[in-house]
Amino acid sequence: MIAKLNVRVFAAAAAMVFSLGIPSETPFRATGATLRRGPIQIHRHRQNSSWDSSNWSGYAVTSTTNGAVTSVSGSWVVPAATCTSAMKDDPGYTAFWVGIDGFSSNTVEQIGTDSDCVSVRGSQTGTPTYYAWFEFYPAGSYIIEFSKPLMVGDVINASVNYAGQSTNKRHGSGGPMFTVSLSVNGGTPFTTSAVVNSAQQTSAEWIAEAPCCGRGGSVLPLADFGVVKFTSGQATVSNSTHTIDLFGPNVQEITMEDNGSTVQKAVPSNPPTGGNFSVGWLNAGP
Repeated sequence: MIAKLNVRVFAAAAAMVFSLGIPSETPFRATGATLRRGPIQIHRHRQNSSWDSSNWSGYAVTSTTNGAVTSVSGSWVVPAATCTSAMKDDPGYTAFWVGIDGFSSNTVEQIGTDSDCVSVRGSQTGTPTYYAWFEFYPAGSYIIEFSKPLMVGDVINASVNYAGQSTNKRHGSGGPMFTVSLSVNGGTPFTTSAVVNSAQQTSAEWIAEAPCCGRGGSVLPLADFGVVKFTSGQATVSNSTHTIDLFGPNVQEITMEDNGSTVQKAVPSNPPTGGNFSVGWLNAGP
């Protein structure tokens, strides 16, 4: 099946993000993108803190208290996507990110990178493409244009932080504001902020994702990324900052599998050691 991207215009969302702004002195640009990365699509709850999802694999730390999660951070090395010319009609995509919300809510404040078998603009080339992006879901996704193209082996440091309640009436006074940040190989970080009025702040995540959207809004095939290693993962929940492992029963393990079957697409290592774990690719899925 040919994976066709749904291209939408998020004019209001773009105004929300960029009216708050990327500082004028930044050496980066951000442009609208077609891929979406959204909340978890839970396939089944296996047992205790183990879940199967059609679009996520990795770990989440959850809370039952709205407003509890105020920061998340982590690092990873950009993995190579294995692409072939035979994949032109059915390419693969994989996103790697840290974020707040999305496990038990309908927003996701997130920033990360992609290893895809298409061009940045969606042309089906069958060759790998690597880039960084951010998204204040359900607002649109934006590609971060660094001065140098992202490459396999680049070290990514990323974070999302609750920045307080907005007092700017133009952006919806009183709404929660979030700042996302990402640096490559220790360089100057890209940073921007936005108000997300319906954010609940009930989860923090470190995720490998099969993005959206194919026909009918379906999850896209997962690119073969081999193994991605997340390191230094930590979050602040209820004013306490810890590495992933120290959140005990609030740590949720997420395996990606085909919706409607038990074919696994990506599996996390179990359990995290401190803030470190890996996710391994197994199958592209539909």
